[in-house]
Amino acid sequence: MNNRSLFRRHGTGTGRKTILAGLCLALFNGFASPAMAESATPISPPLTDVPLSAESGTERAVFAGGCFWGVQAVFQHTKGVKNAVSGYAGGTVPNPSYRQVSTGSTGHAEAVEVTFDPKEISFGRLMQVYFSVAHDPTQLNRQEPDEGDQYRSAIFATSPAQQSVAESYIADLGKAHAFSSPIVTQVEPLEVFYPAETYHQNYATLHPSSTYIAVYDRPKIANLKKLYPELYREHPVLVGDNSN
Repeated sequence: MNNRSLFRRHGTGTGRKTILAGLCLALFNGFASPAMAESATPISPPLTDVPLSAESGTERAVFAGGCFWGVQAVFQHTKGVKNAVSGYAGGTVPNPSYRQVSTGSTGHAEAVEVTFDPKEISFGRLMQVYFSVAHDPTQLNRQEPDEGDQYRSAIFATSPAQQSVAESYIADLGKAHAFSSPIVTQVEPLEVFYPAETYHQNYATLHPSSTYIAVYDRPKIANLKKLYPELYREHPVLVGDNSN
């Protein structure tokens, strides 16, 4: 079951709200706070990292960790990131739609393609943000209210170096017992990334009053600012913004 449909899928073109959704929203507004919904685990950056580049340029990294709205928003507020696009990766169906992915039958995960300047930020620092702020890497095939394989925790490596660094980092975090439960994040080479529909892009920024965004995603951005102020940018880099 796609639990997000109960909380906030009124912005995806369907325009429908169920009575149950209204009740859930009322419960969240009455009893929940952002601090209750999301927490962050401070962790050290990886001991082994892909070296910073001596020259400006761009590289890609693809992360999956639950609903792509929040993951996208976190990286859009991260310095050194030039673009962060919500989409789908890891499946077998070419050019999947959101409705197809939501069934859990395509093998795809909701993912975010992060384009970054390796002179400004390393792949390792991006992983530090990903593991500690963007999602909970100990939840298997779910994040908060969202359940299913499409919400799995996964890193889709765009190079052998990324694959090696990611696997080493997960092993080191496990040995250090950085989290109270084992990390379940999968690491695999990226085959292809498909950008999601336009209405999914920049969603957290465009819909700040959404209860789902307020409860599950805005706290992630606050945690990024709190834990890694040196990486935080106040104004997000948005999809379609040609100034970055």
